[in-house]
Amino acid sequence: MDDISPRPLSPRPLSSPVGTAERLAALRAELDSRGLDGFLIPRADEHQGEYVSPRAERLLWLTGFSGSAGLAVVLRDSAAIFVDGRYTLQAEQEVDTALFTPRHLTEEPAGPWIAERLKGGKLGYDPWLHTADQVDRLAGALKRSGASLVAAEPNPLDSVWTDQPDPPLAPVVVHALTFAGEPSAEKRSRIAGDLRRQGVAAAVLTMPDSIAWLLNVRGGDVPRTPLPLSFALIDDEGQVDWFVDDRKITDEVPAHLGNAVRVRRPDEFATVLAGQSGRKVLVDPAGAAQWVFARLEEAGAEVQRGDDPCLLPKARKNPTELAGARAAHRRDGVALTTFLAWLTQAAPAGGVTELAASDRLYDLRARGDRFRDLSFDTISGSGPQSAVIHYRVTPKTDRELKPGELYLVDSGAQYLDGTTDVTRTIAVGEASPEMRRRYTLVLKGHIAIATARFPEGTSGSQLDSLARRPLWEEGLDFDHGTGHGVGSYLSVHEGPQRISKVPNRVALKPGMIVSNEPGYYKPGAYGIRIENLVAVQPAESRPGDERKMLVFETLTLAPLDRSLIELSLLDEAEIRWVDDYHKRVERELAPLLEAPVAAWLRDAVAPLEKG
Repeated sequence: MDDISPRPLSPRPLSSPVGTAERLAALRAELDSRGLDGFLIPRADEHQGEYVSPRAERLLWLTGFSGSAGLAVVLRDSAAIFVDGRYTLQAEQEVDTALFTPRHLTEEPAGPWIAERLKGGKLGYDPWLHTADQVDRLAGALKRSGASLVAAEPNPLDSVWTDQPDPPLAPVVVHALTFAGEPSAEKRSRIAGDLRRQGVAAAVLTMPDSIAWLLNVRGGDVPRTPLPLSFALIDDEGQVDWFVDDRKITDEVPAHLGNAVRVRRPDEFATVLAGQSGRKVLVDPAGAAQWVFARLEEAGAEVQRGDDPCLLPKARKNPTELAGARAAHRRDGVALTTFLAWLTQAAPAGGVTELAASDRLYDLRARGDRFRDLSFDTISGSGPQSAVIHYRVTPKTDRELKPGELYLVDSGAQYLDGTTDVTRTIAVGEASPEMRRRYTLVLKGHIAIATARFPEGTSGSQLDSLARRPLWEEGLDFDHGTGHGVGSYLSVHEGPQRISKVPNRVALKPGMIVSNEPGYYKPGAYGIRIENLVAVQPAESRPGDERKMLVFETLTLAPLDRSLIELSLLDEAEIRWVDDYHKRVERELAPLLEAPVAAWLRDAVAPLEKG
C-alpha cells in the first residue's frame, strides 16, 4: 500500500516470529499490551481489493491461508478463520486447525461467533482494512453481547511483523486510447455530470481499478492485475486530486493527464479530506475504508453514502473494449486449444504433473501478441485436487495427472486489449459414468445461461437458478457464484454485476462482461467446472415482444471435452448449441493454429450426433 497518511508507529521486536504458533502468540501479547481482547485480520488492503500487494498479506502471514478472501478472528483464548464455500477445503489444508478453527463465512458468520465468546470485551480492528458497511454490521452483532469495536492504529499485527515488505512502487503507464476507447477527459466529464445530477460536490474514489479506468492508466502494484494503488477525489467539474507516490509516475503520464488532474502526495489525502467541511461528498460504504468516513465526519462534511460513480460506467464496455475483448479471446483460444491438443495426448501417457501443465499453458499464452500477464494464478487440479474450488498447486502439492481422473484448469490472461478467464474440465483417459453424468448436468446449466433471453432490468441473481436447476433435480449444487464481472485489462473479478444466489440489485446491461461458470465438486474425488465469458447484448426483436430483451454473446473460444458428455441427457436444443459453439470455435481458431493442432481441433469439435 501507499503510506497514505501519518499512521502512528509502535516499537517492534528485533525479528518476526517464524512459525504460526509463535506469530499468534506475539500478536496476542501485542493485543494484551494495548488492552484489547481480540483483533480482526481480514484478507484485505486499504483499497478493499481482491488482489493485494505482499505488504498487505497479513492473513497469509498469520495463518498460512493463501486464498483471496477470508477473515481471521483472534481472541485471548480462541481463534477462528472464516472463509466462503470456495475455500473451505483449502483452509483445512493450509491452516493449523489446532490454532484456528475453520468456519464457513456465510453459514457461520463471524459476528455471532465473536459475540458468543466476547462478553463485554474490546475487539480491535484496523479502520483502513474494513469498509463502513462491514464495521456497521459487526458493531450491530457485538452490541447484543456488550462487547465494543475499537479502532486500533497502528495495526497490531504490523507491529509484530517486523520484516513486512515495503509499499509497492511499480511504474504507472498510460493505457492507450486504442484500447480504452474513450479519453480520460470525457470519462471525467461524464462522472462530474453524474455528481451534479445527484447534488454532490465531490466523490472519494478508493478502488484502484476505478481510478485506473477513469484516468486511462495502468500499473503493477498488485499481482495479476495492472493497477497502481492510489486514492482520488473527483469534483463536480471533473477536476481530480490523485493521491499517488510520484515515484511511480512515468514521463508520459503528466502530459496525458493534463492540468485537470493534480498529482498529490499520498500523505496529503487526510488533509484534503479534512478540507471538505460543509460539502456533500459521495463515498461508497461497500468499498471505502471506515477510516475515510471517520475523517470526513470529523471534518464536518455531509457524507452521502452511495455507489462508486465509476462502477457502472466501467462495467459497461464501450465498442472499442468489446472489440478488444473478442480479439483477446481469439488469441487466448489459440493458446488454450494448443494446450488442450497437447494435454489430451500427453496426460494419458503419464509424466504430466499439475505444475508442468500450468507452466506449459503459461508459455503458450506468453507467446501471444499484447500478452502482459496472467489474470490470476492458474488453478491446475487433478483428481481430488480438482474438487478444491480455488486450488493453488505448489511444489509440495504437485501431483501427476492419472488415467481415470478429471483434470480441471481454470486460467486467464491480461492482454492490453482485454482480460480472459476460462475453465475446462478434461478426462484423463476414460471417465466414470458418474463423472460423465455430472459433467453433463453442469453443461446443461452452462447452456441455460448461455442461451438465456431476459428483459431489461433483470439482475444476475434472477438468472442464477437457471445454471443450478439440472443439478438441483438430482440433489446436487455448487458452493460458489455462477458468474462474476470481468474488467478490460483490469481486474478479472469486477463488479457491480454478478450471477449468484446472493441477492444483487444491479441489473445486467449491454456491454457488461460476466463469467458463466457452473460447477460440481465431490470432495476427495473430482471437480467439474465449465466457464466461458459472455457479454450482455440487446436481443433481436421477436414478434409479440412487449419488452426490450437482452441476451449473452459468448466470448470464450475453446473446445469442450466431448468424451465427458452423456448425450442422452441433452435435448435437441442443447445438442445444437454445443455443435454450433464448436463450429464457431473451429471457424475462428483453425486459421490461426498450427496444422497439427488444427487437425486435432477438427476431431475435437465433431458433431455430437456423430460422436
